[in-house]
Amino acid sequence: MTSTPPPLPPRGINALIPSARPAATPGERAATQLLHLRTAAVPVPVLAAALELIAPQLNDPDPATRDAAADIHARLTAAIEDATLPQR
Repeated sequence: MTSTPPPLPPRGINALIPSARPAATPGERAATQLLHLRTAAVPVPVLAAALELIAPQLNDPDPATRDAAADIHARLTAAIEDATLPQR
């Protein structure tokens, strides 16, 4: 019985070129799916929980993270306020 040795890893410049895209994380898959949404109905307590979860990112050392967190925080706050206002 003859077995073939495993393939050798890439060498030289070829070692720097990825041969396959890394598997998407669950967060990346969810983000891709959410990009297609225009509206979603979510209970206010879920929005409030999301608001609490994003709050620590407002003090992140990375400015891009802080900006994104501030934008999401503002949108969540507006959605909560809009949902809790009395209907006219």
